Amino acid sequence: MRKIGILFVFVCQGLLAQNTQGLTGIPDTSFANYSAWQSALKTDPTLKLAEYTAKEIKATRTLVYKEIGQRKLVLDVYEPKDKHSRKTMLFFHGGGWRSGHRSQHVALAQALAKKGYRVFLAEYRLSTEALYPAAMEDAQAALIYLHAHSKALHINPNQIFVAGYSAGGQMAALLGSVQDENLFGPGQKIKGVIDLDGILAFIHPESGEGDDRVRMSAATSYFGYSKTENPAIWNQGSALHHVSKQDPPVLFINSGIARMHAGREDFRAQMGQFGLFTDVYTHENSPHTFLLFTRWFDKTVQLIDQFMQ
Repeated sequence: MRKIGILFVFVCQGLLAQNTQGLTGIPDTSFANYSAWQSALKTDPTLKLAEYTAKEIKATRTLVYKEIGQRKLVLDVYEPKDKHSRKTMLFFHGGGWRSGHRSQHVALAQALAKKGYRVFLAEYRLSTEALYPAAMEDAQAALIYLHAHSKALHINPNQIFVAGYSAGGQMAALLGSVQDENLFGPGQKIKGVIDLDGILAFIHPESGEGDDRVRMSAATSYFGYSKTENPAIWNQGSALHHVSKQDPPVLFINSGIARMHAGREDFRAQMGQFGLFTDVYTHENSPHTFLLFTRWFDKTVQLIDQFMQ
């Protein structure tokens, strides 16, 4: 049945070309920690950006994991000084699939490296550069790279977690759900998924994605189709439509904004039918950007650490 759905996507794509209006080739810098902070201060002037000042933990190296012509995609590595084989996190930043940068999560990478993990902050192609499924093909390539170079990188290949925030959380959840399908590349082992305020379904009663009345929405720019033009591709890009008994456990860490985890409870119900573990922690009354602020940062690190342990 799943193969029929994927075939239907390709048929739809053949009938209606992707809208390339959003392809500018120029990075969108509208979502950054400082701009997110300035926006949040309007509601709560007491908020402070989370900063981790472990001077001994800096990016030890930047690795090229994929090349598309002249374009090189990289991973920034944060790790303890020793070379022991360790549990690893592959992390994808947020920004509506269109904006954002891996450097926004240096504080999180430092905090987790201090606790003994290896953390890889991933760059991927945004929707100003390439349309879906490009970002997911990049995410899969990064995962494949970690497995292929696990010995040289001192990674335990059986202990690789994928995680992400917002759009990156959506990508991490989808990545965890498709390794048995080879949808974006050869499947790899994933130990667990941490989804920080990333949606599980683009088309869902709880979802706010796809409102193009004022301007083209982030999701429409990402897929190159509106949800009415090609709902099949929107569903293909949703983790909710890929749950199977082979999937890894998932931890959800969410803000108090319900639409940012659209489809989560349906996803958890399907996982539960297969006896698969999921857990949820909600930072009540927090903004979507909770991960960036000191008030919620330490608790988030604690939850991730407990899950990865």
